[in-house]
Amino acid sequence: MPWPSRKRDKGAVADKKEPDAKIAKTENETSDKEEEEMSAKPPAGSSKSGWKNWKKKESESGGEESKITYCHWLLKSEPESRLEKGVDVKFSVDDLKAQPNQTTCWDGVRNYQARNFLRSMKLGQQAFFYHSNCKEPGIVALVKIVKEAYPDHTQFDQKDPHYDSTSRKENPKWSMVDVQFVRMTKRFIPLSEIKAHHLAHKADGGPLKDMMLFSRQRLSIQPLTQEEFDFVLSLEEEKPH
Repeated sequence: MPWPSRKRDKGAVADKKEPDAKIAKTENETSDKEEEEMSAKPPAGSSKSGWKNWKKKESESGGEESKITYCHWLLKSEPESRLEKGVDVKFSVDDLKAQPNQTTCWDGVRNYQARNFLRSMKLGQQAFFYHSNCKEPGIVALVKIVKEAYPDHTQFDQKDPHYDSTSRKENPKWSMVDVQFVRMTKRFIPLSEIKAHHLAHKADGGPLKDMMLFSRQRLSIQPLTQEEFDFVLSLEEEKPH
């Protein structure tokens, strides 16, 4: 039986150490229509080896919006207890490891862009498990996608904090995937360290220059280019700064 919605709120809560963010404020501030329109637009990113399978279909009128398919991800989850509508949304990597077969559904996502990213995930793709909204946010583990997107059951559960009365079973608004624990990172990789590299790369054109973790910090599901994923993973081999 899957866990209740312990992982996410409507949009990831801003990390406590991210100075430009307002804590306890979600990103779900636009109307459904506005947010669906916004979510259709791909994020900025100009890495030559990154946003794989970029496909642009030309039409007689001048072409359609470019579509990007991603190969790696960053999944935010809260490791510390926080009640939302009477339900504790805490879900740490230790909670994941305690699940049968170390596998769980990634439910409770209520942001259109994050949902669309969930729907883009493919079997076997790897993601960073990121502890968010805690004393020291950062990457703690690797997980992999073991079941592609399917309807999120919590949208129909009136007792669940993520219940959505506007969603219909014949046409569900919200999706989830199943993830499985792969391994802990060799060391904890803190947000502060990743941000230091991001700022340096913005100046010199390095792989983290456009990392979404710093442009859409409240987004609970984030895509990573191959370059971003490889660089961040390489940090586990270095001594902490």
